Order: sequence, then C-alpha cells, then structure tokens
Amino acid sequence: QVQLVESGGGLVQAGGSLRLSCAASGRLFLVNAMAWYRQGPLKQRELVARITRGGSTNYADSVKGRFTISRDTAKNTVYLQMNSLTPEDTAVYYCNVVVGVRLDDYWGQGTQVTVSS
Repeated sequence: QVQLVESGGGLVQAGGSLRLSCAASGRLFLVNAMAWYRQGPLKQRELVARITRGGSTNYADSVKGRFTISRDTAKNTVYLQMNSLTPEDTAVYYCNVVVGVRLDDYWGQGTQVTVSS
C-alpha cells in the first residue's frame, strides 16, 4: 500500500501563489509517475501536471506557464508551485502516484484551493 499526504492548500487572492506538497510513503519500490489532479465545483477531475520517473513533465494547457511540478526523490515528495492564480483554479487538488509493474495508482485525500477575485 501507498499513503499520500497532501498539504499547502488554502485561500488566496487572485494573482497570488500557493505551493502544494504531497509526501508519499509505503510500498514505493518503483514510482512510475507522480501527478496532481483537480476537481472544481460541478466539474470532472482533470490532470493538472505530471512528472515521470525520468523527470519528464506535462501540464494542462490551462496552467502552462503558471504552475510548476517538481519532486524530491529522496523524500518521495512531489510539489506543485502555483503562481498567478485565478478563480478558475479553485478546486480540490489531489495527489496521484503510479507505482509498480502493474501500474497501480493511489490517491491522496485532496486539499482545497480557493482563489478569491
């Protein structure tokens, strides 16, 4: 099993910044990718950013140039630096990790990000 603990969400004004963290623990013998997803009010969950085992990253078009995903491999932690936030970024942000040869994925409990106008 893998446990994910997210932190860093909160309330911020438009134009502000937040940094999310997700610490993973447990059976992490092969981490294929770590990612952030979000689910806004009345919206489907969507991929925000992903970083692979090799360090490649990809982002949703809506956050390119504003958000940066990074990781600390030694700490099994992934970060999401969010800049120039807008009310459209308001959502619950979920950490996701894909591990093992079977590509099992695990989810964090979510952290609320609210951007006021």
